Amino acid sequence: MFNFPQTPRKIPRVMTVPGIISKVDGNRINDGDFDAISSECCEKKIIVANFLPLHAQKDLESGLWSFSFDEDSLLLQMKDGFTSDTNVVYLGSLKVDVDSSEQDEVSRKLLEEFNCVPTFLPPELQKKFYHGFCKQHLWPLFHYMLPVCPDNGNRFDRLLWQAYLSANKIFADKIMEVINPEDDYVWLHDYHLMVLPTFLRKRFHRVRLGFFLHSPFPSSEIYRTLPVRDEILKALLNADLIGFHTFDYARHFLSCCSRMLGLDYESKRGHIGLDYFGRTVYIKILPVGIHMGRLQSALDHPSSSTKVKEIVEQFNGKKLIVGVDDMDIFKGISLKVLAMEQLLQQHPEFRGKIVLVQIVNPARSTGRDVQEAKRETYETTKRVNDAFGFPGYEPVVLIDCRVPFYEKTAYYALAECCIVNAVRDGMNLVPYKYIVCRQGTPKMDEALEITSMSPRMSMLVVSEFIGCSPSLSGAIRVNPWDIDAVADALNMAITMPDMEKQLRHEKHYRYVSSHDVAYWVCSFMQDLERACKEHYSKCCWGFGFGLNFRILSLSPSFRKLSIDHIISAYKRTCRRAILLDYDGTVMPHASIIKSPSPEVISVLNNLCSDPKNTVFIVSGRGQSSLSDWFVQCENLGIAAEHGYFIRWHKMSDWETIPVSADFDWKRIAEPVMRLYMEATDGSSIESKESALVWHHQDADPDFGSCQAKELLDHLESVLANEPVVVKRGQQIVEVKPQGVTKGFVAEKILSTMISNGEPPDFVLCIGDDRSDEDMFESISSTSYRSSLPVPPEIFACTVGQKPSKARYYLDDTVDVLMLLHGLAAASSSKSRSIAGSHISFESLV
Repeated sequence: MFNFPQTPRKIPRVMTVPGIISKVDGNRINDGDFDAISSECCEKKIIVANFLPLHAQKDLESGLWSFSFDEDSLLLQMKDGFTSDTNVVYLGSLKVDVDSSEQDEVSRKLLEEFNCVPTFLPPELQKKFYHGFCKQHLWPLFHYMLPVCPDNGNRFDRLLWQAYLSANKIFADKIMEVINPEDDYVWLHDYHLMVLPTFLRKRFHRVRLGFFLHSPFPSSEIYRTLPVRDEILKALLNADLIGFHTFDYARHFLSCCSRMLGLDYESKRGHIGLDYFGRTVYIKILPVGIHMGRLQSALDHPSSSTKVKEIVEQFNGKKLIVGVDDMDIFKGISLKVLAMEQLLQQHPEFRGKIVLVQIVNPARSTGRDVQEAKRETYETTKRVNDAFGFPGYEPVVLIDCRVPFYEKTAYYALAECCIVNAVRDGMNLVPYKYIVCRQGTPKMDEALEITSMSPRMSMLVVSEFIGCSPSLSGAIRVNPWDIDAVADALNMAITMPDMEKQLRHEKHYRYVSSHDVAYWVCSFMQDLERACKEHYSKCCWGFGFGLNFRILSLSPSFRKLSIDHIISAYKRTCRRAILLDYDGTVMPHASIIKSPSPEVISVLNNLCSDPKNTVFIVSGRGQSSLSDWFVQCENLGIAAEHGYFIRWHKMSDWETIPVSADFDWKRIAEPVMRLYMEATDGSSIESKESALVWHHQDADPDFGSCQAKELLDHLESVLANEPVVVKRGQQIVEVKPQGVTKGFVAEKILSTMISNGEPPDFVLCIGDDRSDEDMFESISSTSYRSSLPVPPEIFACTVGQKPSKARYYLDDTVDVLMLLHGLAAASSSKSRSIAGSHISFESLV
């Protein structure tokens, strides 16, 4: 396919791709109709982008279409990262309009000859989708440009958003025609297709789906101004793996998920993951690379050698500084020219000796802003050339036309320095290309009249706001808005000793040559396979309308607790243990009033009035609060502070867990917590008798979460030799004595019942957060059940549909109270039934 050498190389795999496993939920597939699926059984990699990696041209005389691969396209170069037997299918639009009468024939030709599947968008839709929503809304916003006034961008247009959705739906329909969802992987590219994951996930619940964003992702302060912010975030989260060029971009995305959707992320063995309704959405951070073979082939092109000689003759020994940019408002071309002006003002000795050659690629979009950027660039260039130029010398040479790739490589090879001065850019591969061209090839060495042993040198001045900047540690990083600093950086690059230039070049070349496009593809696909490995080990349910659609992915044994089922077990048992968490279980977290409602008090009293029941509230709250709140519940057991204090009923004394009574650790932990409380607005400290808790639910979500992680590390460090554990919970960091868990108190309650000759035959445990997982695990263990004649009926139930050690779930506190009312009613009806039978018997006598 390529006319240049490939660079196939795979990074070591750390896992084997799992085989196809039959679905465990018994249904053939809950993923829609398979009529439109390709009959091919081999695994495909479907690469989806806005445009296909093709050139298309129609002969006006014959009316015939001709197509050829665009060898500069990243999508085409990606094929080097797949094995030779992988079937790579490209899906996207052509850059030209095709009449509807010709679309079938063009589709057939592209699929047969190029393995490409075209999506034909109607011209009006394409205009609103690409030039409208993508270029007028998403692209400026993702580059930190807000439409604060009519002259500075376009206000949000709902019609353009509808066009964006329609275009993404067309892409989804086309994917459905070629995908085998059990075998194939789909890799979506860039901001044009950000809602496509929802359309695909809605049709195929277990589709293997990756997404890579090639543009920046803005900070949450910028992104949250987008009226459809939640819809796009939720759509992206329907992918299995989301890729970004830099940690900054990924951090901004995660911050948006935290602030707008309330999702926290965690690192799982080095991989960042977001738990989203039982699915783990992984985050990949890896900048894209270049195709080494393509560059080396261009350097060896005869035209490159010819162009090198022309450039040498044209500039006659002058030092070249090269820049290659698209014509748009974010590339900072005029700022670059201003820095050149400043350099020549400050260093007159450079006049006549250095030249900035600025190659301007054609603009990718049209609009007033592009024309304004072009006008400013030309005016600034003219002013600099008029001020510092003279016959035979122009300090700034502007090449504003389409320059063949081999000519660009000639400029790269000759330039002493390359400057990329964008004020905001997703990645920008120009520095990588420059480094490889400065390394050269034997044929380029011959054209430059140097030997293969000659030292290789390169210097880079790069904006700190572009994606490639973090990977180029030897580059001179600049703030493009600081003209003086950029001028100083250019001076430093030109005057730096050759040995240092050589060392910097070698460091950069090692990175660029080892992290090429093949490495990037292999690494992304390896992580995508890992992200999808559990697809067929869980049951999936789709819920939500429109763009709110998402998948709930849970263990096959995890199901909603049926009230009828548990009441049936409740009625046939006579020694029951009922363990209930408080916050989030019988009382909603969102409730401003934290004390129990009359309804809660009533239902608990009804349950406690049944002599067959042992009912406990097991909470992290303090004993004084709980005893005051439940003063009306005389027979209710209370386990406070995660079970450190236990009271079997109102008239009994409080017992404590037999752990160390030394609380000297509080004198160490409290000052540390107070330090973080004072530094974190909205946080607070709760002092319990057995524990200290730092709350951050009212703090800024990002800052609070960040401070919680720091506090956790700090406390673990200073309390390393103390008999305590430090844990993070739901917007809290807690320090408590070792051995104090809800699991321990659950085991104590059940063991006490056994020792009292009342072994439980029914155990119900309901909770909603991490601390309750210990209870679920404890009541399900076999340690206490070994002494029981008959295993009890166990109902471990979490509140909310989420991964849990419990086998059952209830949706919310309303469901919990409904269940408790049902159990209480069952006790009352049984009592009435027994009383009725007693009266009937006496009447017979």
